[in-house]
Amino acid sequence: MKSIVIAFLIISFSTTVCLGQVSSVDLLDKTHVNWHNKDLQIDSKVGVSVRKTYLELLKDKKSKKTVVVAVIDTGVDKDHEDLKDKVWINKGEIPDNNIDDDQNGYVDDVYGWNYLGGSSGDNINYENYEYTRLIKFKDVKHPFYNEAKLAYDKEFDKRKKDRNYIEKLEENLKIAKDIIKENTGVEVLSGKDLVSIKSNNEKVLSAKEYLNRRYSSGFTERGLARFKLSNDKYLKYYLNTQFNPREIAGDDPLDLSDKNYGNPNVTGPASSHGTSVAGVIAAIRDNGIGINGIATDVQIMVLRAIPNGDERDKDVALAIMYAVDNGADIINMSFGKKISPNKDFVDKAVRYAEDNNVLLVHAAGNEGVDIDAAPKFPSNIYTDGTNAMTWLNVGASDAKVGKEIAAIFSNYGIVNVDIFAPGVNIVSLDTGNTYSLHNGTSLSAPVVSGVAALLLSYYPDLTAKELKNILRESCSIITKPKKIYKPGFDSDKRKKTSIKKLSNTGGIINVYNAFIEAEKRRN
Repeated sequence: MKSIVIAFLIISFSTTVCLGQVSSVDLLDKTHVNWHNKDLQIDSKVGVSVRKTYLELLKDKKSKKTVVVAVIDTGVDKDHEDLKDKVWINKGEIPDNNIDDDQNGYVDDVYGWNYLGGSSGDNINYENYEYTRLIKFKDVKHPFYNEAKLAYDKEFDKRKKDRNYIEKLEENLKIAKDIIKENTGVEVLSGKDLVSIKSNNEKVLSAKEYLNRRYSSGFTERGLARFKLSNDKYLKYYLNTQFNPREIAGDDPLDLSDKNYGNPNVTGPASSHGTSVAGVIAAIRDNGIGINGIATDVQIMVLRAIPNGDERDKDVALAIMYAVDNGADIINMSFGKKISPNKDFVDKAVRYAEDNNVLLVHAAGNEGVDIDAAPKFPSNIYTDGTNAMTWLNVGASDAKVGKEIAAIFSNYGIVNVDIFAPGVNIVSLDTGNTYSLHNGTSLSAPVVSGVAALLLSYYPDLTAKELKNILRESCSIITKPKKIYKPGFDSDKRKKTSIKKLSNTGGIINVYNAFIEAEKRRN
């Protein structure tokens, strides 16, 4: 029951900070807007010093290169008012003529490609989790079958229990609210409605006490609705072995050579996540609307490969290869999963990016775990045990210096996480010319991609390896407090650790320091 209550509270919390689309950033808490661009000494925010860099280091300089950042994600609203001039355009392709003008194998790929689409224009939105896909074929000899079965059974059991809990809670709430309404005429819609209820009726008092306990523990009707919707998605899509959306694409997802699928619709049916990622990197600066992206001379190549559910290794691999073949300098990957049955596909693509001087930036994940001990995929470690040399894993940090500097949800790892970056209360773009507030390493990764793009636009001769090393070696080191709270949801009493033990640099990315370091190296 405790885990159910915790899950409910997390869902309730996320409702207030992640979902509310607004027409203007003025409708959001101003302390959150652009904080990740600020500077610790000037603004008392552990941002990455973007504004300081523009004002002090770049005011009399011009960039030397337009940097292309490929965003492999859920899709991007390419027409957003604060982004539309920053979207990459394939100059070799004539829009909407149904011809592969540049003969790259993709018809009308003007802004990138959608690997979750069908030739008829349909799009995959929801998908199974990877372990669901593995067990539905009942191949007990598959090397990941046992791991997948354990993960599936655990999650399915949890979600069934959650559904039973939700149904029982809804029943009890209805009974209590009906008693109050029938005897007092008061319709209870929130905890505030209980204040006016005065009665000597034992049933009414009992119902009021029950509802008071629920509301005082953090319950809200909106939170319950959100919790119920989330749980329904697990049972209807993520864990449903009868659900097979891949028929829309019409390809063989286990054959990397089968590339003739997808469509040019890079926005897709649900592009909020990808739009927020793109906004952190490239939202138009100082235009009087929205937020300030980190890089100015930048273009976003949109590659839709991430559904609601687990991505396919094949889609990720082909998206990486597309990005490399079409001139991307940096690839942002704000996604991940627990099992990668076709990791060899992704490894091939990552090696291809590495060989072609492309930096890959990946979100470490949001489970609050040590990924040295519990790997997440895609991974910086190849199947032969060697490491990708142009790959950065990014954890999430908060705005304030203190014990909460590492986000409670952020994954970490002294070996496999390279650096931390702002990822708490980040205001970014959302679909339909709206804006919203986000938490997650999904936002931390594009902070790093944006910093990398800004640096590369002024120092275009940097190799991907050099760019990675500069970003790592110039990060800000937070020395106080010496002990901070370790990320994680497993314990009521949070453990403490040193920030140096959460990544192999022990620091937070800083673009001002990176420019100073790049200039030193040039001289």
